Amino acid sequence: MATEIPSPCTSVCTIDAATGWCAGCMRTIDEIAAWGSCDNAAKRAVWRRLPARRAERDRRELEAAPDSVGNATAP
Repeated sequence: MATEIPSPCTSVCTIDAATGWCAGCMRTIDEIAAWGSCDNAAKRAVWRRLPARRAERDRRELEAAPDSVGNATAP
């Protein structure tokens, strides 16, 4: 029997309205809802998408953060 793929859930369950991603695990609401019925291949596919989503979230946060003189950073 194949090893079960663990959930990426971090118990920080808040969906970002701009991206549709959970702030904790970076999954969409559809991915979260389907997780229990997904096979391991589908779960691995979700896991593969998460690093790019984290990078995108981090990029957005950096762009929105004020720079050292209190101005918004340039895009």
